[in-house]
Amino acid sequence: MGGDLFSKLLMLACLSGCFFSLARCDVHYYDFVLREKNFTRLCSTKSMLVVNYSFPGPVIRVHKGDTVFVNVRNEGYYGLTIHWHGISQPRNPWSDGPVYITQCPIEPGSNFTYKVILSTEEGTLWWHAHSDWTRSSVHGAIVVYPIEGTTYPYPKPDDEEILVLGTSWFLGDINELVYEDLAIGAATPMSDSYVINGQPGDLLPCSQESTYRWVVDYGKTYLVRIVNAAMNAQLFFAIANHSLTVVGMDGNYIKPVVRDYLMISPGQTMDVLVTTNQSLSHYYIAIRQYYDAIPQLQTYDKTNATAILMYSGNYTTPEYPIFPSSLPSYMAIPAANRFLDSLRSLASKDHPVNVPLNITTKMYITIALNEFPCPNASCSGVAGNKMASSLNNISFLNPSTDILLAYYRNLSGVYTEDFPNWPPVFYNFTQSVLPDNTTIPTPGTKVKILNYNEQVEITFQDTNVLNASAIHPLHMHGYNFYVVGSGLGNFNNETDPKTYNLVDPLEVNTIGVPKDGWVTIRFKANNPGVWFWHCHFDRHLTWGMSTVMIVKDGGTPETSMLPPPPNMPSCKVPYKSTWIEDFGDSDEQVNKN
Repeated sequence: MGGDLFSKLLMLACLSGCFFSLARCDVHYYDFVLREKNFTRLCSTKSMLVVNYSFPGPVIRVHKGDTVFVNVRNEGYYGLTIHWHGISQPRNPWSDGPVYITQCPIEPGSNFTYKVILSTEEGTLWWHAHSDWTRSSVHGAIVVYPIEGTTYPYPKPDDEEILVLGTSWFLGDINELVYEDLAIGAATPMSDSYVINGQPGDLLPCSQESTYRWVVDYGKTYLVRIVNAAMNAQLFFAIANHSLTVVGMDGNYIKPVVRDYLMISPGQTMDVLVTTNQSLSHYYIAIRQYYDAIPQLQTYDKTNATAILMYSGNYTTPEYPIFPSSLPSYMAIPAANRFLDSLRSLASKDHPVNVPLNITTKMYITIALNEFPCPNASCSGVAGNKMASSLNNISFLNPSTDILLAYYRNLSGVYTEDFPNWPPVFYNFTQSVLPDNTTIPTPGTKVKILNYNEQVEITFQDTNVLNASAIHPLHMHGYNFYVVGSGLGNFNNETDPKTYNLVDPLEVNTIGVPKDGWVTIRFKANNPGVWFWHCHFDRHLTWGMSTVMIVKDGGTPETSMLPPPPNMPSCKVPYKSTWIEDFGDSDEQVNKN
């Protein structure tokens, strides 16, 4: 069946469901066409894969609870997938997107229509490629407005602006560079610069004319929607002489926090109110990397990307915009911690929290950078070995077909169900020198199985393996979770739980585990399916810092996974010496146990 016809049938089915439902249901349709396009940045012209010829890509605008169909046609040179970051996709992992986790790639010359189901999300989210390092140029914002007839839990802003913060490799093909480094076990390539809405800004070569400019009117309040689409960097953000009131994060409302800078991790989004009450002039919007690791594995990108906030009206244009003096320095760890410690959920009548209190599953997961030995120390990583990373000392291996297909079809040999609840050994995870036997992980495709409605608590513990402790932004697909506690040092299971915040903990889908510290989260496993857990530093993800959570069906149609669409990208699955092709299952075609 052709992609366009199938998309129309999907829309008709959704509209029919809305007709027989009391709830409002708006359906939206987008076409994403992936093509190579030439871009000129940093005095160089190169071709990049982008959506609809734009970098960043198109904005999706919806209301809370809507459904979106996105027909993705790949006219590029290699296969890819798209992930709808922060959208829970109730019962619908088929459209979640991570390659070899929930689908195989959309190959060149083919298309796939994603069904994106919104539920409780409200605020700013985003979409991005979820295969190789393609998301560096394939990404864009998702704006989720309140349900019509309702409004924000703060005075309605006069206007809004979207700022997508990203990473650029304008001086080379990033996927080729990564493949070269992986082949020799080296650290992955450092970016050429950071960008704001696709532009490096005034302070970088050949960039002054193309700097992104945002024109504002005096005396208005703007809702600024910020997405950190950078590949491997937490970013400090500031606007010269303007206060920032953070009111939302990861598609959830928070108690308003007023600051003169932000720290935002890759994968995170923030909703920020900015009142334009300064003298008519030009003001820099600036970002720089927050770097808290010891630069032994690789140096970091020290560029300062800028955009310009420009007041409308009659005034003398300054020779240079004002630079934000409040922007913290690169390694300002206390500044980052102060900002993160100030964030709390709104926890109001209209936007309540529902923290799980009767925990049925507890996990303690260590996070580490590791190495695999190379013969005669012939690789280019630490001490001549190959770079790796792990969770509970398991370095994740992508299978040759997607795990969701294997789970749905009860295929063996694709993954094992033995991801551990605890690390293999306990020691002082944050001490300055760790035993040599902590550096080598176990490779495997190990998943965690959860029963429907289990109430789960996970403590993530950073470690100083290879003297490489650092903050790790961990992202959970299919769920939001509550951040009930965090701290520095080793987690103490007797004293630290007494400090948990069960009243207004932050509700997010991505959280940074502190350098040499820990974070505890809670969630209820009520979204059946196959869901990816991973660090949102792509270099760590590439090295194996990820796992998969499979949540079983709940026993009724309403608590079970939806059936797969018939147009899933084809997978060739080695199973008992048989190759299975053209995954086009329906309920009638698959007998699922």
